[in-house]
Amino acid sequence: MDDAFVQAPEHRPVSPLAEATGVPVIDLSPLIAATPPSPAVLDALVAEVGAACREWGFFVAVGHGVPDATAVRAVDAGRAFFALPAVSKAAVRRTERAPLGYYDAEHTKNVKDWKEVFDIFPHELRPPAASVDGELVFMNKWPDDADLPGFREVLEEYAAAMEELAFKVLELIARSLNLRPDRLHGFFREKMTTYMRINRYPPCPRPDLALGLGRHKDSGALTILRQDDVVAGLDVRRRSGEWACVRPLPGSLVINVGDIIQVWSNDRYQSVEHRASVNQEQERFSIPYFFNPAMDTVVEPLPEMVSEERPSRYNAYGWGEFFCTRRRSNFRKLPVDNIQIDQLRKDKIGQE
Repeated sequence: MDDAFVQAPEHRPVSPLAEATGVPVIDLSPLIAATPPSPAVLDALVAEVGAACREWGFFVAVGHGVPDATAVRAVDAGRAFFALPAVSKAAVRRTERAPLGYYDAEHTKNVKDWKEVFDIFPHELRPPAASVDGELVFMNKWPDDADLPGFREVLEEYAAAMEELAFKVLELIARSLNLRPDRLHGFFREKMTTYMRINRYPPCPRPDLALGLGRHKDSGALTILRQDDVVAGLDVRRRSGEWACVRPLPGSLVINVGDIIQVWSNDRYQSVEHRASVNQEQERFSIPYFFNPAMDTVVEPLPEMVSEERPSRYNAYGWGEFFCTRRRSNFRKLPVDNIQIDQLRKDKIGQE
């Protein structure tokens, strides 16, 4: 195995990994019922989501309303794509300048991941008439319809279902922070940088040395993950520092808050560090949906989250520049770790 995949000794997975116990499993069915939930039911749901975001940084959603058939079609479409000949996948290979499409050489924390991916923007960002030199171009690259008939339509259908769910979860999070229900919606209405990915983690000859996806925290607002229903691989790092495996719950979705919500909430909620482990026998598929705001969003603690007792813990930053910087690091090994929100933390202000 190429040394580029080998994790530093302190970051290598340990087997067998303990299963995460007590993971919040939240039933979101009151949100999709024919009649709106009663105030008591809604308050209970908001409290569950708030506790999960505060104590875990994520939860497992059931009763989420995304049709299982829609999800199965998306997973099957992903399997079919990765089964294409290498030349067909190469035809939609992404580049550093145009970072959407197929890729098999992504880096996380400057170590190569054992995976191949296909990325799309559900809301494509058309480039301006005159692109600035070095500006990223977020235009989708679709495989030939003769190779995969209906592939685009299936993924777009699934992405639309994810977006509908994401706004509902965003409302629950706002309510849990004692904000008005639509307080965060405006950041996502136009020119969103939301993207969706299909992951394939092939069998790995040395799962004790490599990771399908290295340790990281998601930089956006929310991530909604469709795990493989059979093959485990999602690991989370508890606040104790120990890693634990989140076992798949068929038909569920794993929803985690990202760095943006950590900043907006002024550290009331914190994004969780996670990774993807691999194995020697089975390939694994997953579909994460990264719910991100508009490119021109300025991210900083919300005024409602700041007080004399709890001053702002972060300097404001431009999401577009942050997002593009993170995307560029996928293509090369850097001499230092890529930009993180901890670098934007104000001096002398620690986490609780």
